[in-house]
Parts: sequence; C-alpha cells; structure tokens
Amino acid sequence: MVRKLIELALRNRLVVLLVAAGLFAYGIYSINKNPIDAIPDLSENQVIVFTEWMGRSPQVIEDQVTYPLVSNLQGIPKIKNIRGSSMFGMSFVYVIFEDNVDIYWARTRVLERLNFAQRLLPQGVTPSLGPDGTGVGHIYWYHLDAPKMDLGEQRALQDWYIKFALQTVPGVAEVASFGGFEKQYQLVIDPVKLQFYNISLMDVMNKVKSNNNDVGGRKFEMADMAYIIRGLGYMKNKTDVENIALANYNGIPVRVKDIGSVQMGGDLRLGIFDMDGKGEVVGGIVVMRYNENANKVIAAIKEKMKEVEKGLPEGVSFKTSYDRSTLIQEAVESVKGTLIEEIIAVSIVVLLFLFHWRSALIILIQLPISVAAGFIFLEMFGISSNIMSLTGIALAIGVVVDDGIVMVENAYRHISEAQTEKLSSTDKA
Repeated sequence: MVRKLIELALRNRLVVLLVAAGLFAYGIYSINKNPIDAIPDLSENQVIVFTEWMGRSPQVIEDQVTYPLVSNLQGIPKIKNIRGSSMFGMSFVYVIFEDNVDIYWARTRVLERLNFAQRLLPQGVTPSLGPDGTGVGHIYWYHLDAPKMDLGEQRALQDWYIKFALQTVPGVAEVASFGGFEKQYQLVIDPVKLQFYNISLMDVMNKVKSNNNDVGGRKFEMADMAYIIRGLGYMKNKTDVENIALANYNGIPVRVKDIGSVQMGGDLRLGIFDMDGKGEVVGGIVVMRYNENANKVIAAIKEKMKEVEKGLPEGVSFKTSYDRSTLIQEAVESVKGTLIEEIIAVSIVVLLFLFHWRSALIILIQLPISVAAGFIFLEMFGISSNIMSLTGIALAIGVVVDDGIVMVENAYRHISEAQTEKLSSTDKA
C-alpha cells in the first residue's frame, strides 16, 4: 500500500505540489482565524444568575432567593448540574450545561425560566445574568494616572465615560470598575430629632424616594396654544435633598435638614486598589466574551483607548496594569523561533552529511506544512491556540524533523544504491 502510494505521488508530482500548496494556504487561513490566547480555557459551560438583596442574612437569602431559583431552573434541557451559593446580601446560582451546548442558547433558556421564577421571589428582588465571559476572560487591566483628580472624580470618570466607551469594542463582555469612591448623597439622621418630631426612619426613606421623581400631567389649552404640564422633581444637588418635606409640626413643615444633615460622600468599600505601594488608583478590568480571540480583542481595546484618551481631562492618561497580549506574543514568538531554529539546523545537517540541496529543500517544505496542518486540526476541533497547544506544536517539530531526516536519508540511500547497481550492470555488459 505504501509502495503504491509513493509510486502514485512520483507519477503525479504536480498534483502533489498543488495539494501541498493548498494545504499550506488553508493552514495559514486557519492560523489567522483560530482564536489565540495565553491561557487554555478549561472552565465549564455555565451561566451565572446573580441576585442582590442587601441587608439580609445568608440563611434568608438561601430560603427566599437561592432555593426558589435552583428549584425552578431544574427543568431546563441539557443541564449537567446546578449549584447555588448564598452569602450576606447576595445569591449566586451556577447553571452548568453540557459541553456541546451553545452558550448563548443556554443563556436564552435560563432567561426564559427566570421570567417565570421572578414571581416566587420577594418584592423588589430581581435576578440578573452574569456576563457572557469565563473565569479566564480577564484579559486586560488598566488604571488612570490622574494626579490632579481625587478618587471620587476618577471613579465618576471611569463609570460614566470610559466604561461605556470600552464596552462598545467587539468581543468585550464587560468592563468592571475598581478602586476609588462611588459618589452618593448621605443622610446623617439625628435619632433624637426623629423622636421629637415623631417621624420614623422608614418615613424618611419613603419621602426621599417619592420626592426624587418627575411626574407627567395632561395637556392644557389656553387661547391658541397647548401646554404640557409636568412636575419636575429630580434632585440635582444637596440643597434639593435638604428641602424635602417629611411631615408637619404645628403647621410648620419639617424638612430633611431639620432632622439631620446631608453630605456628599463615598459608598462603603470592602477593599482598596493600590498600585506598587504608591497609593490608591482607579481603573477597570476588561472581560472578554466566550470563545473570542484574546489577541485581537486586546488590540482593539488599545485602539479604542487612544480615541477615549483624547476626550479625557487634561493631565489624565491610561496606564496598563495587566496585559495578556505580552504573554500571547511571547508564546507565538517561541513557536516561530523553534521552527526557524529547526529549519536552519536540519538544513545544515542534511547539507553536511548528504551534500544534496534538494534533500534539504524537501525538509524545508515539510516543516511549515506540518505546522500549518496542526492549526487546521485546532480550528476544526474548536481548540484555541494557547500555551499548551503551541508548546505541543513546538515539541512536535522535533519529531517531524527526526522523521524528515530519517526518511530523506533513507530515500537518498536507496536511490544511490539503485544507481550504483545500474552502473555496475552497465560496466559488466
């Protein structure tokens, strides 16, 4: 069988060369199309359901949020397992699907079931899906270099300008902010004054909520003109909060400023983000979507950051905290270097021992085609190019080299022996 295959290849050299060229071209196409990353994604095919109900204990979260969600998500098709986790004020439900299930089909099924499970949860509690990324999707971290801005202003700039701009980059699932202070109006209530005016803390909360709203009215016609009546009530500054009326005391309105003080402050923090021990910074974490090309997404993020940087206040710039593309490029360069080193070494060995440049040319053609064929199978089976797969290709190059040298030397020896026998038979004749 092998003999016939070799004879067929020798009789149709042009066809063999065309097939080899086509295989190499398809391999180059697969290299450009195949997602490349530094870390192999071994995470499970899962959808995360996150629910927040602040101020409740883990047991209450487990009984009233986690258990109803887990029990109602059981009927979704192609599910392997469902795991629930309850903590103070938060609930996480991990829906694990089979490996061959499309992640966006799975998210749609979970979302459909959540519409039904919503009615079983306490009033005001709304579950939401986590980002369509994986545990290794944190591909790029950045922070702001803004020495003239305080941490609250930097966090506001990150949350309301930078984050929205970077989320428009293709392949980005989420941009998570970290560091700084989230600005908020804080009401410092005096309990003695509440007792004096006979006002409960719940009354204060309800009045503040109800007074921060716009309401619509009907159309009012006067002469030849029609006017739309609206009630404008959104709070725009600290004074608006202080002037909210809570109750009446002997015919005099009691306002927020009468029972406490209003200040602008930061939300409660559970940690800080420090950079090289030089102080706190504000920044973001770019999370990549499932099965995207990390190298291309990072390149697109950097291009977008150049555009966003033009609109930042004077003296504010981006600094990179973590960039996975560096590791990706190092892995790719390692494979390229190994391939070039092997090609040079094999060419020298063959030329020194055989003194036959066509034999060296055969191996030079064989090595790139073998590597390209490896990427064809990676793309065919949906395996990304990462440190593990690229290392396997680099190790396999040595095996291909050994095979090429042995086969070329063996073919060269057989041809040489055949030519020697032919010359000796001619001399005898």
